[in-house]
Amino acid sequence: MRKPLEGIRILEWGIYYAGPGATAILSDMGAEVIKIEQPVTGDPFRQIELSKLEIAGDTNVLFQSANRGKKSITINLAHADGRKIAYYLVAKSDIFFTNVRGTTINKLQMDYATLSKINPRLIYARVNAYGTRGPDADRGGFDPQGQARAGMMCSMRDSEPRMIPNGIVDHSTAIMASYQMVIAVLMRERFGFGQEVDVSLLGTASYLMYIGNLLTLFSGGKLTGVEIHPLRCQFRCKDGKWLIMRIPDSDWSKVCQILGCSSPENDQKFNDIAENPANVGELMSIFEKSFTAKPRSEWLQLFYDKNLVICAVNTQIEAFDDPQMIENGYIVDYRQPGVGNVKIPGFPIHFSRAEVKNTLVAPKLGENTTEILRGILSYSQDEIAKLRGRGVI
Repeated sequence: MRKPLEGIRILEWGIYYAGPGATAILSDMGAEVIKIEQPVTGDPFRQIELSKLEIAGDTNVLFQSANRGKKSITINLAHADGRKIAYYLVAKSDIFFTNVRGTTINKLQMDYATLSKINPRLIYARVNAYGTRGPDADRGGFDPQGQARAGMMCSMRDSEPRMIPNGIVDHSTAIMASYQMVIAVLMRERFGFGQEVDVSLLGTASYLMYIGNLLTLFSGGKLTGVEIHPLRCQFRCKDGKWLIMRIPDSDWSKVCQILGCSSPENDQKFNDIAENPANVGELMSIFEKSFTAKPRSEWLQLFYDKNLVICAVNTQIEAFDDPQMIENGYIVDYRQPGVGNVKIPGFPIHFSRAEVKNTLVAPKLGENTTEILRGILSYSQDEIAKLRGRGVI
């Protein structure tokens, strides 16, 4: 079966996660991704030590995940002959991708104006922290800075700012970056021109809060965070497990019947909750007490029988065993070289006439340098040896 992006070549000059994670997604879809790395040191993400996250004594799992399926070529871009190699590869690529700071891009002559002259049909894609315009366009930043500056950390209704863990903005930015590259390639195929596209951690974090930002903007700041409502909240059950409901007010009677508590027909507090928010606390206490009477599985079945919207609040480990996750390939089995059988996240988009490869194998530093120089650029073995001797590759 074909892969969606077969035949697309991407030249990446990226580091850490939010940048390289984007081209890893496109690699899953069949694109050939050539990663430029600095000789000897490579992507600094290779050097980060993460306890319990190393794969068979090799690089950490986060580097592997951000660089899965790629080829690594070592090029010293500070050397004129190194840039010449990069320019040759630009001429033979569909996309050039980077998340290096703008001052470094310009200093090493890897900017869009330079590369588009070499390849006018090139898609030049960038990721940065705060956008390519404005006073902080060249400042560095990571996932926490995206969350903090976009207002995400102060949107949780806590007394203090709270950061969402596990790199949610990093990975969301990678998704947005992969999206922008696919759109730009589609435009090129339809209209015949290349272009420069960019996305940032700040912009992605803000866009993730699209609905909340709309509510806040249109209410003048009066609607912020999560509004508590008994029919749209999470509750702990008898077995200590949680569930969450999202049920319209028209189903008050059904919910109260299941829980065995007063219904709107018998208690005006249910009808007046919108006009009298003070009743929310009392109603929440009633619901909390009711849910402690049965284990979660029993409550779920009772609500399912009435066709009400409810589900378990899974821990991450529970989610990995959820039949919906498994049956839809959101968690998949994978055989990792040197490790054996493991489970990894699956690609969430399904194609009826194409496949997406799930992998976790990243290249060793410079593993494909000779292959790329000989196979794509037709360098001889002697020329390659001389380049190595001079520290160009």
